[in-house]
Amino acid sequence: MKHLPRTCSVTALTAALIAGPAIVFAQTGGYTGPSAKAAAPAGYKGPTNVPLVTAKQLLDKGKDDQHVRVQGKLLNHKGGDDYEFADASGKMTVEIEPELFPQGTAVDQNTVVELIGEFDKETFGESTLDVQQIKVVSK
Repeated sequence: MKHLPRTCSVTALTAALIAGPAIVFAQTGGYTGPSAKAAAPAGYKGPTNVPLVTAKQLLDKGKDDQHVRVQGKLLNHKGGDDYEFADASGKMTVEIEPELFPQGTAVDQNTVVELIGEFDKETFGESTLDVQQIKVVSK
């Protein structure tokens, strides 16, 4: 078996490191509203038995670690993984990892989304929804 010279390996590694970010930035989709950043693919898209609740119901009566589903809009990117979510009943903060945004689909402040996740009820401070799945309902 013939081995490549060490300089070829270094050159190949350097090329991969330079091209890697370009491939990531070439992907389309994800949140495109205020303070948008790049996103990656999502997972399961089938039916669910997770109950649909409103932001107000969740903030008023939600239990810690409760699995829920909400429908509304992401109004604003607050920084990091935090977004301001709103439905007809009110607003709340949701945490969404960038890779959960659907690949190839832009999500902005006018897009209706369905979020499935686990409620993080705080005794002191702000309660949030830790999103595990995001689905575009309508543009």
